[in-house]
This record gives sequence, C-alpha cells and structure tokens, in this order.
Amino acid sequence: MNRESMEYDVVIVGAGPSGLSTAIKLRQISATSGKDISVCVLEKGSEVGAHILSGAVLEPKALFELFPDWKERGAPLNTPVTDDKFLFLTKNSSFQLPTPPQMNNHGNYIISLGNFCRWLAEQAEALGVEIYPGFAASEILFNPDGSVKGVATGDMGIGKDGEQTTNYTQGIELHAKQTVFSEGSRGSLTKVIFEKFNLREDIDPQTYAIGIKELWEIDPKQHQQGLALHTVGWPIDTSTYGGSFLYHLEGNQVSVGYVIGLDYQNPHLSPFDEFQRFKLHPKIKPFFEGGKRISYGARALNEGGYQSIPQLTFPGGLIVGCAAGFLNVPKIKGTHTAMKSGMTAANAIANALGTMGKESTGLEVIEYKNELSGTWLWKELFSVRNIRPGFRAGLFFGIIHAAIDTYIFKGKAPWTLKHHHDHDALQLASHCQKIDYPRPDGKISFDKASSVFLSNTNHEENQPAHLILKDGTVPVDFNLKYYDAPEQRFCPAGVYEIIYDEKSLKPKLQINAQNCVHCKTCDIKDMSQNITWVVPEGGGGPNYPNM
Repeated sequence: MNRESMEYDVVIVGAGPSGLSTAIKLRQISATSGKDISVCVLEKGSEVGAHILSGAVLEPKALFELFPDWKERGAPLNTPVTDDKFLFLTKNSSFQLPTPPQMNNHGNYIISLGNFCRWLAEQAEALGVEIYPGFAASEILFNPDGSVKGVATGDMGIGKDGEQTTNYTQGIELHAKQTVFSEGSRGSLTKVIFEKFNLREDIDPQTYAIGIKELWEIDPKQHQQGLALHTVGWPIDTSTYGGSFLYHLEGNQVSVGYVIGLDYQNPHLSPFDEFQRFKLHPKIKPFFEGGKRISYGARALNEGGYQSIPQLTFPGGLIVGCAAGFLNVPKIKGTHTAMKSGMTAANAIANALGTMGKESTGLEVIEYKNELSGTWLWKELFSVRNIRPGFRAGLFFGIIHAAIDTYIFKGKAPWTLKHHHDHDALQLASHCQKIDYPRPDGKISFDKASSVFLSNTNHEENQPAHLILKDGTVPVDFNLKYYDAPEQRFCPAGVYEIIYDEKSLKPKLQINAQNCVHCKTCDIKDMSQNITWVVPEGGGGPNYPNM
C-alpha cells in the first residue's frame, strides 16, 4: 500500500534540546527573512520530555542566545546553583577535593530537563513549528540519487507475528528538503546514517557511559536548595570511570544519579547495583533517610567528545546534539552544547534553503561543520578533549593528568589521546572477581522491578520485538559461556534474563522487552554487537514526569 505523505522544508527527528533549538531558530530566521520555512518535529515519546533524562544542571549560555528574554518567557529555571561540592569517597569516609574549574557551576541552574524541553516545545509551537509526539520515526527514505528524502513513522497495530491487528494504522511518510537527526545518544536511525554515508571514517570510536537517576522528595532538614554535589571513588574500583551527582532542586526534591563509563572491564559489575549501594554510604545515606523515591530512569551518555565527532552532514540532512556526541564530559553537561549545535545547524539549513540569498535544491551537503568549528562549542570541546581518555589508566592518573592538562597546558596540550570501542573492554568472567552486592533494603536501596515501575514504562505487548538479536545462539554459546551473561547486569531495567528449561535444564535468554527504558546500553555494551535496539511502537517506553 502507498503510504500517505506530508511535505515540509525541514523534518526533525527527536524533540530534545537540539531538535527543538533547531526548529525554533529556523522559525526565528523565517520570521525575519520573510521566507516561510515549514518545520516538523517527530517525537517517539508519548509527549515531549517523556523519554528525556539528565541530571541536570543547565549552563544557560545557549539559552541566552536563543531567547535573550527567557526569564520573561517563564523558562523553568527555578533553582540557581548556590554551592558546589566535590568529594572523594572511601568505603566509610569522605574527603572534600577542590572543585575542578570545568565543574564550576556559578551562574548555572538545577533543572528538570523534561520540563525544560516541554517549555521549549511551547515556544516552538508558538512560532509555527508542528510537533507530533507519539510518532516514532522508524525508517529513512531515500531519493533515487541516494540522498535522504525524509523519514517514515512506524506502522502501529502490528502483532508479534508480524500480521496486522484490528488496531492497525499505517505509518506516514514525511518528506523534506533537509532532514535533521536529533535522536540523542546512540540513535537507531543515526546509526544507519553513519553506515550509509560512512560518516565515522577516520575518527575515534564513540565511547559511552550509563547514567542512572532517581528523583526523591527528602526531609526538609536534609534539603539544601541549590547544592550541586559530585563524588568519585567508592563504590567502584579505581580502574573504572564513574561518579555520582546530587542536585537539590526546589520543593525539597533531590536528583541523585550515578554514571559509569561503559568501557568497564569486569563483566560481573552491575551499574544499577553500584548506584544502589552508593546511596548507602555514610556521607550520602542521611540525605534520603525519611524521604520518598518519586521516579527512576536510565540513559546512555556519549563521552567521546572532540575526537569522536563524526562528519555531520550528508546529502539531504545533518546530525545535531547528542546524536553527534557534543557532551562536555568534564563539565557533565551537554544541553547547552546540544542547543548550540541545533542553532548553528538552523543557520546552515536556512542558508541552503535560500533564505539568506542562496537558492537550493535541498540535496547538497550543508557546510554546517565548518560553521560549528568557529563557535564556542568547538573550542570548549577541544579544550577538554584529553580529560576523559586520560582516565583509561585509572582514577588517580586521570585526576593528575586532568590537572596538568587544565592548569599547565590550559587545554592546548600538544597531543590528543584516543578512544576505543566500549564493547571490546570486558575481560573473561573467569579472570574477574565476582561482586557481592547488598540486598536492597526497600527504603534507600531498591531492586530493578520496583524501579522500572517508577519509570512509568509501558509498551504494547503484542508488537514485534524492538530488541533484535542478530544471532539467537550468541547469548548462551558466547555471552553466558565466557562472560557470565553480562547483559543481565549492564541493563538497568531487568530486560535480559537467563532462564533454565524445567526439563532439560538448558539455559536460554529471555528478553523482557516491556521493561525497556530506552537507555540503549545493550546496543552499546554487548561484546559481539549482537543486540540491535530499534524504536518500538510510537509512544512506548518510559514516561518521565519531572526528570
């Protein structure tokens, strides 16, 4: 059957900070140029902000550029950072360290990124942007000459058997002169674009971390509105990259999270359980005693930075935000850089579409990266390029190297360290020590099932699996045999489970896809790259209310 189609000048896949900033800037240019630019944004979550998750502390530099009057517009930046603390934890004690200059949060705000994106969406719609939440872009469309023509949303109402159900609704095609991919970290369509146009040739691999977060309402006596607290050290070993954050918002709420680099080596490590026992540390536990956990979620972060930025343009479109990898790891911030990349992309697109005096067929490669390389974003990422890979040699070397790079070379060291693939990092299970994690107490620490419940995750159960195994024999014959099935532990939602047949006692992998919180960790960390994450039926997944 021929699908219905809609025509736009620009179609944007993903309503995060980068995609919405792209849309807003395009409409701002449209208003001042007198030439109308039609813009559509697709969002796979049930609403804007439903799937987005971050700490989050916002540096408002890009926001000031996009909306100098953001305060008058009511942007939800309600909690300025009033105090920075940086601790090194041992098992039973803590030591305060000088706050690294990159982590200085003077002038920044503790926010809910979901609420911030909802506000950006309101501004975009007021400017004439069409936003369609609950519609997951599942397919890239190509012109006969190979350029990108647009995207198609997935069919809805397809059963597990691949047949149409009574609720079947055909997807639609969205055609555009330029298609912008702003899917966030490890986007499924962006992966296709990388391979189709060979955009990652001659650059470092992207490296990632998993961030796991909870939102708490705590005892007012323990609340310090405006406090941004970070820790390194315990509970992870010094060879593993990671650390925590506690951000005290308004209303006695605290965002607490733990981030672990996905280049960790021990297959017995469980990022979820490391986070849970972190909260039991004597310095951390008092914050949560007598409090109530409100929400839970997880998300992969890109950590490659400058060395891992791909080619950003291709015939018919470009890539913005975390889909390209603009997170500033030492700052622990990527929203301001994502927004800046989107605003710069909008300028380049407008130029190509003729609003700045240049006529366009919409098929040429836009000189977006050249424009971006002249911005503060590029300089910022270049100056910190060596800090994350410096921690490959361990925590203490990483801290010393970061100090030398920052204070002596001021980010201009005559070398650039390299990154590696995360899925190559695991050692054999027999070569690594098992980790004895404490049982959750149900008050401060919790299990995965109760945590997923708080993420409001929901998928239509009768639909094709969105977690695809390239080879069904690999989980048992390779992963379980040599690595003790680490997918059971690196997934923060209990999606992957080794079960044994009651009669034969043979093991097999059970995939509980309904639990998936769309963190993409499995797609990244699986040793043989046997797991592929694709979008489920539109609207499926977590529904974060205030994350």
